[in-house]
Order: sequence, then C-alpha cells, then structure tokens
Amino acid sequence: MASWRAFVNSPVGPKTTHFWGPVANWGFVVAGLVDMQKPPEMISGNMTGAMCVYSALFMRFAWMVQPRNYLLLACHASNETVQLYQLSRWARGQGYV
Repeated sequence: MASWRAFVNSPVGPKTTHFWGPVANWGFVVAGLVDMQKPPEMISGNMTGAMCVYSALFMRFAWMVQPRNYLLLACHASNETVQLYQLSRWARGQGYV
C-alpha cells in the first residue's frame, strides 16, 4: 500500500499531466493499429509523415524533461513504429518502393 501511495503522489503519478498526457496519447497508437486493416489507398502520406515527426520530437522531449517521462517516451516510440510502418505501406501503395 505504501508503494502505491508513493506512486500516486510522485512527480509522474496520476495526479499530474506527466501521467495523463501519455495515457491520452496512447489513442494515437491504437488508431494506427486499427488503421493497419485499411487499404493503403486510404492512408494520407502527409498526415502519416507529420505524425512521424511529431512522435520523434516528443520522444526527445520525454527524454529531456525532468523528471524523465518514460511513459511518454514509450507511447511515442510505439507511435513512431506504427506510423513508420503505415508510411511504408503508403509508399508501397503509391509505387515509391
């Protein structure tokens, strides 16, 4: 119980945006995973590229902010992986690869 109380009251616990921001951002990962079932013609190359840049920037932010936000880093690393895969599907669908 004491460890739970320590987590709840920590600088990255559920009373802070260091916790709820990453939790909300997992929606991007889930949406990307769901979109893998759609045909490549429905993928927006511009939006997927923007999501790749967004996740890369926020991975760096999560690493540099104090205290380090490992939950945010994991979220954006996962999103970067999903979006890069979607970008490769889009490129193959467009005939670039």
